[in-house]
Amino acid sequence: MRQGITQEQRESQGNITDELELMSDLEKVEYMLVEFDDEEEKVRLTLNSGHLLETLQDQGERINPNHPTLWRPEYASYMIEGTPGQPYGGTMSEFNTVEGNMAKRRREASSLLDHNQTLCTITSFPRLGCPGFTKPEYRPSPVESRVAKSLFFPDEAINKHPRFSNITRNIRHRRGEKVVINVPIFKDKCTPSPFVEEFPEDDGEAAKAALPDHIYMDAMGFGMGNCCLQVTFQACSINEARYLYDQLATFCPIVMALSAASPFYRGFVSDIDCRWGVISASVDDRTPEERGLMPLKHNKYRIFKSRYDSIDSYLSTCGEKYNDIDLTIDEEIYAQLLDAGIDKLLAQHIAHLFIRDPISVFKERLNLDDENDSDHFENLQSTNWQTMRFKPPPPNSDIGWRVEFRPMEVQLTDFENAAYVVFVVLLTRVILSYKLDFLIPLSKVDENMKVAQKRNAVLEGMFYFRKDIFKGCNPVLDGSGSAQNGLEGECANEEYTLMSIDNIINGKEGVFQGLIPILNCYLENMEVDVDTRCTILNYLKLIKKRASGELMTTAKWMREFVANHPQYKEDSVITDKINYDLMVKCNQIAKGDEMCPELIGNPVNKFK
Repeated sequence: MRQGITQEQRESQGNITDELELMSDLEKVEYMLVEFDDEEEKVRLTLNSGHLLETLQDQGERINPNHPTLWRPEYASYMIEGTPGQPYGGTMSEFNTVEGNMAKRRREASSLLDHNQTLCTITSFPRLGCPGFTKPEYRPSPVESRVAKSLFFPDEAINKHPRFSNITRNIRHRRGEKVVINVPIFKDKCTPSPFVEEFPEDDGEAAKAALPDHIYMDAMGFGMGNCCLQVTFQACSINEARYLYDQLATFCPIVMALSAASPFYRGFVSDIDCRWGVISASVDDRTPEERGLMPLKHNKYRIFKSRYDSIDSYLSTCGEKYNDIDLTIDEEIYAQLLDAGIDKLLAQHIAHLFIRDPISVFKERLNLDDENDSDHFENLQSTNWQTMRFKPPPPNSDIGWRVEFRPMEVQLTDFENAAYVVFVVLLTRVILSYKLDFLIPLSKVDENMKVAQKRNAVLEGMFYFRKDIFKGCNPVLDGSGSAQNGLEGECANEEYTLMSIDNIINGKEGVFQGLIPILNCYLENMEVDVDTRCTILNYLKLIKKRASGELMTTAKWMREFVANHPQYKEDSVITDKINYDLMVKCNQIAKGDEMCPELIGNPVNKFK
């Protein structure tokens, strides 16, 4: 096993510097609007994102096309999405601007809020779906004529744009019932055993769907009403995009566990730390036939995952031999693509997307010129929410091939969010520079995804990971779409082993060299100004210490806050008072008014 970077790899790093300069990246942060009632000691989600969005756009991009921030709607009427006005460039100094742009967004939106309101970057609001969780308050209406028909999540909490209500209703109608979300409850000393809830307004559907010892939820809002942090990478070519897509797919469970930030659901302490399974179930529109609960009669396919899940196939020739998951495809689409000269790996990926029905179609967009408009494709592509997204260039655009990294949970502070973005972006640079190979069988990545969501997975979970990342195949396609050189002779079960996240990130002698040491080696061979280098090292220090357990994940920090709260009765219940105190603390930390060394260490706040 090689324990370091060879001279050949150092030289190859220098050879691709010009290519990296051509790349650009874009991150997006989702926010919640929160209002504090200090007299009642309650905190609620403010259903005012539509007005806030209009004002931000009127004062920003609509009067200045080069405005440094962009704002977009999100699923819930208490959510908003912010991105930089332009993608970050490919130079190393760009890493020093990420946190500053995030801070600018937070200030820009916060300046438009009332004194008792704030913009929060929390993944999951602890009392989402509890009585009175919104301002203004609305009662849920669990009747068929309503959009969600939820016992807990009122339709008024859904963004007023028709896309969001249409998707919510259509998922429920296509499925033939409400979505079913069951999250295991954390069994504390005084938690009822079995934990079983009664739902007074239930028509029988909830009683049938809710599992004992689980927190039951019944609406798309419980998943899409959470917030996340995502990064999109611009690649230099389609082959590079496919290579990055595959390599980064293996990191999705690792980074998700590292960024774990959502331990609470519907006012209860859960036994998971990440939102992924919740959001997957919240948009699962598969019929009973497609889920394998009854024989296929009215439906065409047995579909093994929700439309929000991990990827189902690698796209590069390097990954072909590791595609060990049954892939359901639309054979007609697949044949059409092959006839058009598309290689089989990309053709099966697209044909797999087309096994899903569109879930939101506007009649004004039905008759389009598909030679010049990709809306029909994007309608399916954008509602296949997977850990990675492969993004072809739009027609008649100078935008190139892109890949989107989607599994990260959003963090409390701009410093943390910038750290995770910079870590993943640096990872792409190192993968391309040293031509690294992290591929393992895709079924093992799926197993890693299950482990990553468990409580304290960052310290207790073991993840399948490749042992020798320097011995791989060259990501090049020949005319047939088959690998020009591969590893078919190597025994697959000798290529990977179970590792802790600490070993993966920080390394362990004789096991794995560690990503942070590899990133540091890369930085040593790049021209980086002192200020940028210090910024990057601060970010990597956060990742390093989260992986080792020296610093807590947001999920663990939140759990300890609740466990130590004087009103907590060790019964897994998060009261209004506990939630209020937690959110006040989160807000103080996010604003930099209070330090939290057990969560983020002691970074220098340059952007307060």
